[in-house]
Formats: sequence, C-alpha cells, structure tokens
Amino acid sequence: MKSLLPWLCVVGLVIGLGWVYSASQKKDADLAALREDSLQLQKLRAELEEAKGSGAQAASDEMVQLRKDKEDLLRLRNQVGQLRKENQQLTAQVQTAQSQIQGAQAQVEALRPKPAQPPLPGQPTPPPVGTLPGPPGVPPQTPEQQQANLCINNLRLIDAAKLQWALEKQKPAGALLTAADVTTFLKLPALPACPAGGVYTLNPVGIAPLCNIPGHALTK
Repeated sequence: MKSLLPWLCVVGLVIGLGWVYSASQKKDADLAALREDSLQLQKLRAELEEAKGSGAQAASDEMVQLRKDKEDLLRLRNQVGQLRKENQQLTAQVQTAQSQIQGAQAQVEALRPKPAQPPLPGQPTPPPVGTLPGPPGVPPQTPEQQQANLCINNLRLIDAAKLQWALEKQKPAGALLTAADVTTFLKLPALPACPAGGVYTLNPVGIAPLCNIPGHALTK
C-alpha cells in the first residue's frame, strides 16, 4: 500500500495538470473568441458612426436644396406678378392707342380737302382753296396750320402703332423697331408722309416720334 501511494499521487498530479492545461486551453479559446467579438463590435460601431455622419450630411444638403428651391419659387412668383402688371399696363396703353388711331384717322379724313362744288343759289361763297372753315368768329386755318395738324395726326398714328407692336411682340420700353414694323400695324404700304415735306424719326418704344419741322410735334 505504501508503495502504491506515491504512484497514486503522481497519477493524481498528472490528472490535475491535465485538467489545468485543458482549462487553460479553453480559457485561451474563450479569450480569442472575445477578442474577435470585440473587433467585430468596434467595426460595427465605426460603420454606424460613418452612416450617421453621411446621413446627417445628406439631410443638410437636402435642407439647403429645399431652401434654394423655395427662394427660386418666390422669385419666379414675383416675376410672374411683375409680368402680369406690365401686360395690364400695355393692354391699357394699346386700348388708348387704338382710340387715338380712330380719332386721328377721323381728323385726317376731316382735314383732307374736298372737291370744290359751286355754291347753290342763296348759299355763302366757300372759303378759298387751301383753307378750312372754323367755328363762327374764328378765322379759317391757313395751309401751314392744316399741314401741321395733318403731320401731328400722322405722328399720333405712328405712336399708337408702336405701342401695338410692343404689346404683340412683348417688347419692353426702349426697344427699337423699323418702319416696316409700324406700317404692318397701320396696314399701309409705307409710313404716312409729312404734308410739309418733313422727315420723321420713329424713336424707340416709349419715346414719341418726331418731325424735323418746328411746330410739328405731339403734345404731352
């Protein structure tokens, strides 16, 4: 029995060492697994932080774009309102111009000399050719006055045609136009001529046409 005791102690010691070794190996394996899990966790956290950063940047960019779109929308609304206002003003100007055209055409027809007819018995003798009778007590117009009135009516027709052209072509004040543009709206083959031989200057839209003869000018 005494001879077996040392062997039993050795066997027990070997078994204990084996168990300690096994436990140590298991602990190392568990530590390796924990290290791997820790690395995976750190990686996931980094990805999460990156995703949060990119998401915040995207939200910030979207907010900036929305603000810009809102500013563009407000600016466009203001422009549309301004265009509507200008269109209403041009429409009113064209209506006034049309009235002026009709009045000027009527005055031109009234100022055109009519063929002289012999007076009937008992009627007064008509004024000399080249003059127009005026109201009672007012002397008849001289040929120069008739020419000035005809020229001013021509300038009214030209100015009204310029306004119509600007409205239909959507041109602003200051736009340039040609004689062909004016005659298209006057429905004439050419610009009406000054009866006194004056030369017309069309001028841009918004500026009255001119005649180079003094006294042949539109009144404001």
